Amino acid sequence: MNAHPITVIGGGLAGTEAAFQIASRGVPVRLYEMRPQIPTRVHCSDLLGELVCSNSLKADTLSSAHGLLKAEMRHLNSLVLRAADACRVPAGSALAVDREQFARYLTDAVCRHPGISLVREEVTELPSDGFVIVASGPLTSATLTADIQRRVGAEQLYFYDALSPIVAADSIDYTKTFFASRYDRGGKDYLNCALNRDLYEQLCDALCNAECVALHEVERELFFEGCLPVEEMARRGPQTLAFGPLKPVGLTPPDQSQLHAVVQLRLEDRMRSAYNMVGFQTRLKYGEQRRIFRMIPGLEQAVFLRLGSVHRNTFLNAPRLLLPTLQTKCDPNLLFAGQITGVEGYVESAATGLLAGLNAVALSRGDAPLVPPATSAHGALVHYISGACPDTFQPMNINFGLLPALQTPVSRKRLRREAMIDRALMDLRTWKQKVA
Repeated sequence: MNAHPITVIGGGLAGTEAAFQIASRGVPVRLYEMRPQIPTRVHCSDLLGELVCSNSLKADTLSSAHGLLKAEMRHLNSLVLRAADACRVPAGSALAVDREQFARYLTDAVCRHPGISLVREEVTELPSDGFVIVASGPLTSATLTADIQRRVGAEQLYFYDALSPIVAADSIDYTKTFFASRYDRGGKDYLNCALNRDLYEQLCDALCNAECVALHEVERELFFEGCLPVEEMARRGPQTLAFGPLKPVGLTPPDQSQLHAVVQLRLEDRMRSAYNMVGFQTRLKYGEQRRIFRMIPGLEQAVFLRLGSVHRNTFLNAPRLLLPTLQTKCDPNLLFAGQITGVEGYVESAATGLLAGLNAVALSRGDAPLVPPATSAHGALVHYISGACPDTFQPMNINFGLLPALQTPVSRKRLRREAMIDRALMDLRTWKQKVA
C-alpha cells in the first residue's frame, strides 16, 4: 500500500465525502480547505460542507432519480447522506437539512477521523506527485484555476448560478398563507402564498422591468437552465413561472379557491426561524428584491435574512478532459470531483466525491480504478460527464434520461422507472462487491 497521503483539495460535499471514503479504508488523507483564510462571496462560515444555494437535497423518494442516487449512496456508506439523515428538517418528500447542523456534522466527522489531516490554507498549484483529487468546487480560486488550466491545457467554461432569498419566519403574515405539500406527499411542510391571476401578472411585470446587478463587461451571460434567475424565467413568457416554480398543481387552499400560481417557502432550519423562497434565485438589485417580493401575499412585511445574489460558477469541459473513473486523460494520478466536473446539485457532487475517493484508494494500492455500471445513477453521471458532446456540454442533474433504456421496453412511465430503479440497485450491489 502507498503510505503517502492522498491529497484532496476542497472541503465541500465532494471533498469531505472523498476524504472520508479514503480514510475509512486505511489510507491517509490530507484535506485542504482555503476558508477561512481565503473567503468566498457566498460562504458565511468556516465549516466544511456548507450549503449555500439551498437547504434542499431534492427528492428522497425511490420513485425519483434523485431518490435512486441517494439510495445508492446509502448502500456505499456515504458520509454526506449520513449527515443529511441526522440533520433533516420537514420538507415533504424532499430531503432538506438544517444547514448549520449539517455542516457541523461533516466538520466534526472529518476533524475526529484519525486518518484525515485538515489543512486550512489555499492550494495555489496542483501537487506534482502522489494522487490528487481536485474538489475545489465551482468557486475555485483564481490562482488554482489558472494552474488547473495550465495543467490540463483545456478551456474552462462557466455559468452564473443564483441564490434564493431567506425570510424571517416571524415576519410572515400567516393569515394569508397555508401549509401543504404538493399532492399531500409527506407532511404539510411547505408554506404556500397564493396568487390570483391579476397579482401574478403584476409580479411578472415587476420582475421583467426590475433593475438587475450588472455582469462584468468581459463576461457573457450563460445561465444553467436548471437554476435560472426568477426574472429571467419571467422574461421568457407570461406563463413561464406559472408552469415552473410557481405552478399551483397538487395544491388546494383551505377555502377550496382556484389558484393561478403559488409561491412556496421551505423551512431553512430546525428552529423554524427562517424560510427559503423556493425557485426565487435572482440577480435583482437588493432594493428591487425587497420591493417586488413584498408584493407576495404574506410577505408584505417580510424581513429578509439573506437576499438573492448571483455568482460565477466554473466547471471543466469534462468530456474533453476526464475518464469515467474521474481521472484526467493527461495524468492518471489527477482526479476531479464535485461541481467542477460538470455535475449539478449537492448530492450529485457528493456522489462524484465518493467515486473519486474509491478510485484514489484503488490507484494507491496498485489496483485498477472502477467505473459503476451505466445502469446505476452513479454510473450514469460519470458516463454523462465523460461521454457527452464536448461542444455543447452543460452541467447536468441526475435524471432517468441518463440511464440506458431497458432491454425489454415498458410502455407505462411509472412501471418503466420502477424497472430501471430495480435494475440500478441490483447492478450496484453486484458492483459494490468489487469495491475494497
